[in-house]
Amino acid sequence: MNADLASPRVCLIQFSREPVPGRVKTRLLPYLSPQQACDLHCELTQWTATQLVNSDLGEVELCVAGGLDFPLFHSCRQLGVSRLSRQHGKDLGERMFHALCGRLAHFDCVILVGSDCPSIDGDYLRQAVVALEEAPVVLGPALDGGYVLIGARCVRETMFQDIPWGTERVLACTRAALDRAGVPFTELPALADIDRPEDMHLWQSIRQGVGAHISK
Repeated sequence: MNADLASPRVCLIQFSREPVPGRVKTRLLPYLSPQQACDLHCELTQWTATQLVNSDLGEVELCVAGGLDFPLFHSCRQLGVSRLSRQHGKDLGERMFHALCGRLAHFDCVILVGSDCPSIDGDYLRQAVVALEEAPVVLGPALDGGYVLIGARCVRETMFQDIPWGTERVLACTRAALDRAGVPFTELPALADIDRPEDMHLWQSIRQGVGAHISK
């Protein structure tokens, strides 16, 4: 079998935001202070970058809303992130569309994730790559009605238009948009992300699990 067919060229894109207190993880306020929420954002960004790099699936790009000149993003480069870039577009959908389109010009498939789902790991990312052998789009649903991952071999702008970003209707509206566009898609198991105070126990349990593993 042709090696290129057996091993598609994969780009992993991670979306994040500049770490400014009061402007990140705002749905966790006032459960956390603005600085605590910003610290959490930094932890989750570094955690996700590590998971993507350690998956060894391909190039990892950190795509940022805001400025790039922060220690957080320099530390991600030291973790193995290949490239830093800025998000472009008037809303989240437009920014995702531009990011996916830009990298699909150079890669066979692109997987895009946010920085608030610490359960995304190498196995989950590999499931996404395998799923793209059967369908041009794969979604990783979030338990809150959004999605934590989107992967694609091709994209259409209408996939990201008229989506009520930040609501529990994101996934349902995205499914409908894909159906209207005639784009087949598949889905991975649903995961939880860290957006609200009731989600914090997940992050704490993951951190404790890592600590227990390290101490053994």
